[in-house]
Amino acid sequence: MAENKEVMPDNGAVPPSPTKDTKDIYGNADPVSTSSTQDQAHMYPEEDYPREKRPWWSGFFEMGHVLQIITAALLAIAIGVAVGSTTTVPDSARTIIAIPGMLWLRCLQAIVIPLIVCAMILAVQRLRAMEGEGGKLLARWTVGFYVITTVFSIILSVIMTALIWSPRFTRVSDDELALDEDNEYPDADDRPWYSVVDTLFKSFIPANIIQSLADNELLAILITAVVIGYLIRDANSTLLKLVAEIESMVTRVVAFIIKLAPIGVFFLILPNLVRMNFTEVGENLGYLIGGTLSTMAIHVFIVLPALFFAFTRKNPYSHWLKISPAWITAWGCASSAATLPVTLRVARERGIPKTVYMFTCPLGCLINMDGTAIYFPMAVVFMARTQGITPSVVDYVLMVLLSTLSAIGTTPIPSSSLVLTLMIANSIGVPMSAMYGVIVAIDWFLDRFRTAINVSGDLFASPIIAKMTKITDDDVRDENLNPIIRGQDVV
Repeated sequence: MAENKEVMPDNGAVPPSPTKDTKDIYGNADPVSTSSTQDQAHMYPEEDYPREKRPWWSGFFEMGHVLQIITAALLAIAIGVAVGSTTTVPDSARTIIAIPGMLWLRCLQAIVIPLIVCAMILAVQRLRAMEGEGGKLLARWTVGFYVITTVFSIILSVIMTALIWSPRFTRVSDDELALDEDNEYPDADDRPWYSVVDTLFKSFIPANIIQSLADNELLAILITAVVIGYLIRDANSTLLKLVAEIESMVTRVVAFIIKLAPIGVFFLILPNLVRMNFTEVGENLGYLIGGTLSTMAIHVFIVLPALFFAFTRKNPYSHWLKISPAWITAWGCASSAATLPVTLRVARERGIPKTVYMFTCPLGCLINMDGTAIYFPMAVVFMARTQGITPSVVDYVLMVLLSTLSAIGTTPIPSSSLVLTLMIANSIGVPMSAMYGVIVAIDWFLDRFRTAINVSGDLFASPIIAKMTKITDDDVRDENLNPIIRGQDVV
């Protein structure tokens, strides 16, 4: 019988093994070198197969491509600023223009709850199936990193506010400070500082799970999903397979919604900008907007990139541009929760291990609120200085503590921080005035930037956590569980 021998190359080099593992920058095994063709067809949707390298501009012709999303956003901003600065658009026209964007946003919102529930149940299963202390390490790094960056952002905001922007705010007249009796404002006395702690802990445990689902109480839903994921012991559980099947269905829905992202983003941004009269922005309000945006810019262009480079040694600005579909969508819809499907898809496309991003991103959209944290001190000092009140050092320290709790406790929905802003102001002795109405009037605009910063923070944190924990999807040891959690990426 002829012996089957491997033919050596003429130059004597040893041919590469067809089963040799290769890994990406996060330590994930390359599926092309470790999986059969049949396995690859199961792991990746058809559109995710490796493609030949094409010119950068070819993305303009692909539905949902990042270039289309960026172009749509820039076009909407240009049209909105031009129209908003020159003419008054009637409410009826803005309402009609906003319909396509509203429908696209509702599609995203409709899948947030099943996405969070499925993601957290399967994420907990992955953590339990990991070898060693990987699960605990991931949890510690995620929570710790989010809390630390939130505190950093608040301290940055306090420093910028106290040293640069506070002296620029001027006291307004008593007539301008007088509250309009026709407007209804929340009562600051009904929201003392300790109520934030009370509300935060109450939000951990739902009194009624069904009611929490109906009311979109996302923190309670997330914790419930974590408990359910932990209690499922059998890797072949029918419930676990059902969750995986729902996850697969959500995948297909997300893929379709993302293809419509350029249209949705355009019609989300345009009607909001045309309603803003840039010629009527007062000096104090201009400083509030300028101070908030400049502090956010320092955080997203200096602080987060510095942390990203220090931990990963990768180009942070290239990374930020590649995650642009997520933060552009966040800017358009002003909701971290509604952006979550896009965030997860971008995380996968960046090569972050699924075991990591399916835990960090859903948790981040609830507790990682760097943009919101930056806004609190700025808004409170604006209310104080326009009334002739100068906050003391003790007031600033109290602002840091309350802003940290408030940022973590803020729900990831549009303009959810307004009442918390009033609570912080009341806690340091700043009474409510008509300037709060000014903050309410401009909040829709700044809220979009806050949300974009929040989502950017999640996608900067995920690769850092993946790098420092050295967790890969290959660390999951349960052979029965692998087909369920790795059978198909969520987004």
